[in-house]
Amino acid sequence: MSGEVRLSRRRFLKYAAGTAGALVVGIGTVGAVDRPPPLGLLGDAWAQLGPYLRIAADGRIFIGVRDPDNGEGTATSLARIIADELDADWSRVIVEPLGVGVVQGNGEPKFTYGRQRSGDATSIPAAWADLRQAGALARWLLLQAAARRLGVPAEQLRGENGTVVAADGRTIPYGDLASTAATIDAPTSAPPLKPAERYQLIGKPAGDVDARAIVTGTQRYAFDETIGDPVIAVLARCPYPGGTLESADRDAATKVPGVYAVIDIAPEQGQPAGTAAQSAALAVLARDTWSALSGRAALKATWKAGDDPEPTASAHEQKALEAFGDDTVVPSTVRNDGDVMAVRKKAARALEATYFQPWIAHATAETPNCVVRLDPETSVTVIASTQSPRQVYTVVQRMTGFRADQIDIQVPRGGGGFGRRLETDYVAEAMAIALAKKPDDIRNRPVKVLWTRDDDLVRDYYRPLAVHRLNASLDRKKNIVGWHQRMASPSAIAGRGTPENRLWQSEVVADALPAGLVPNFRSDWYPLASKMQRGEWRGSPNVTPTFASESFIDELAHSVKANPLDFRLALLGEPRQLPYGGRGGPIDTARMANVLKLAAERLDWSRWLRSENGLGIACAYVFGAYVAHAVEVAPTTDGIDIHRVVCVADVGRVVNPLGLEAQLQGATMDALSTALNLAITVKDGKVQQTGFRDYPVAATQPLPYEVETIVVPSTADPSGASVIGVPSAAPALANAVFRATAVRVRRLPLLRELARLR
Repeated sequence: MSGEVRLSRRRFLKYAAGTAGALVVGIGTVGAVDRPPPLGLLGDAWAQLGPYLRIAADGRIFIGVRDPDNGEGTATSLARIIADELDADWSRVIVEPLGVGVVQGNGEPKFTYGRQRSGDATSIPAAWADLRQAGALARWLLLQAAARRLGVPAEQLRGENGTVVAADGRTIPYGDLASTAATIDAPTSAPPLKPAERYQLIGKPAGDVDARAIVTGTQRYAFDETIGDPVIAVLARCPYPGGTLESADRDAATKVPGVYAVIDIAPEQGQPAGTAAQSAALAVLARDTWSALSGRAALKATWKAGDDPEPTASAHEQKALEAFGDDTVVPSTVRNDGDVMAVRKKAARALEATYFQPWIAHATAETPNCVVRLDPETSVTVIASTQSPRQVYTVVQRMTGFRADQIDIQVPRGGGGFGRRLETDYVAEAMAIALAKKPDDIRNRPVKVLWTRDDDLVRDYYRPLAVHRLNASLDRKKNIVGWHQRMASPSAIAGRGTPENRLWQSEVVADALPAGLVPNFRSDWYPLASKMQRGEWRGSPNVTPTFASESFIDELAHSVKANPLDFRLALLGEPRQLPYGGRGGPIDTARMANVLKLAAERLDWSRWLRSENGLGIACAYVFGAYVAHAVEVAPTTDGIDIHRVVCVADVGRVVNPLGLEAQLQGATMDALSTALNLAITVKDGKVQQTGFRDYPVAATQPLPYEVETIVVPSTADPSGASVIGVPSAAPALANAVFRATAVRVRRLPLLRELARLR
């Protein structure tokens, strides 16, 4: 390592000379013991790319992306942040996913790549500063190398499309300068970053770096990966949360041709939720998937629900309603401004409504899977699609006791995440099988665990069901002067080390609008006990509360015969900054009003009162982004048709507009599909849905043919985008349905409830 640049108290950059005249630049963490670049990085084999930008002698630029890409577009956006600062030729850039960046230091693991997490709208905000610094350092070194060769000051040179350009027109390709650049001493301070007006890639649309491979069917996902000749494992899992095995015919399973063994899997006790196998299970090990599935069927396993089985949704809802009406039940008060009870007594008008939302699964295109190759004495290699490589490392290290240099975590592209791949239960299952005693003929072979669709739906980490009761008080001028929202749900972070008095954080956002807009505002959360596994879902914790609050605002507008758009704009009031304790604040009411106006304008909101179709609108502030949806629906004899959907987003500076539009469109479609049709139900203590036949993800009708998107230009620092298109879509749809049918849907899924009420 030939130099080091101090950039802050917590971050620094490193660079080194590689073989064949390469310049290698990487990001580390102060205090970490630096791991040398992998051999593959310094030669011609690129299977393992380290945390470095490598400029090869032939002009190719290899950029390693630290955050997993499960369809969020992180591989493209993060690479373009570095490439733009470098003034790289994007056509010569090759993007590679990174595994876990971890080294051993003073007996503790040191994570050298930073947070390494995707799918929660944090990848770009977290990378915005340090990835630009990595590109700026590489550019600075190349300019210094060119200055020596050309005999002119570096200040008179510039980078352009993978070359250094002198004032007199002379050019030198980066590849010709890489070896010299790697020998130059580090600057005494961080090189300056490019001004925004010089961006060539940031803010310009780019297709996904894997797009060609995806559309031609050559993209390899984790499900496609393997090591050697692995044993295939499928598991028969207890379908009852907290249940146990009653009986199984192991002999019948092992008699199936191709089946090697049946192994009992018991979940580790005392581990945080999501980091261990979910339930008691039997693993069938076989030579191929068909044999493994046939062996599992032959088990004819039966299971016991155990004491106090999981109640139905209606039972949960009844407990919630009882809690709302019982003054002896003390909720968690999330926020309390003014006095909602006092203002209600003086109100000119008061309104109350109750909303219900079901359990929801993730239903990712690629089901969970994991490959493990274990040498019990020396090393372990794990291949898994994940949104949290660090969590995968933590599970593997806990179960093996290995040092950081003995653990290799590889993270291929994943087929959808939405929060499901933040959990590592499937990794823990694979590790348990790898560590278990097995027949001698398969003892040392890698293990590949595969989940089927029914496995995935029956054993997901669900978005919790929720019940909301909202009360509002209005004065004689039709202004909202009091707002009291009560929400009951099982917390998604229960059992994960969060204190009891903070379990509401996964369910409701303390400062979410209309908090700060109403002088008397109170938000209470009531916990519901459940054995169902639950976790993050796309847009949580904004999704379920936004459906209730944005639908209720529409109800309030209707009660005073106001235009819903004008009513919202009046509520937002004059442009100002509202304090916001969550990620991304404060809230700029002018930016929120702007996305509402743009969405309404694109949908031609002037038709709202006279249109035969129903127009609905809703908005949300999500992790620093401002989003609004406007929806037009037409009633049909058996439901509705969604004619148009407009989504407007202000996310600050946009790295890749095309990628952002794709995320907004995909998230909107996901939200509409979920709102229209989807619910996980429990009967006799177990989940009823086992496939897309009874968990019908919408394909065509009644979804629109397209989602029209508007991206607001901005110079503010970027926020994330993968989840922001979800929260306001469902309430905009419900509001449009009310306008079209005069039926107010307060219970999801919408189509089922609409049919019941009409």
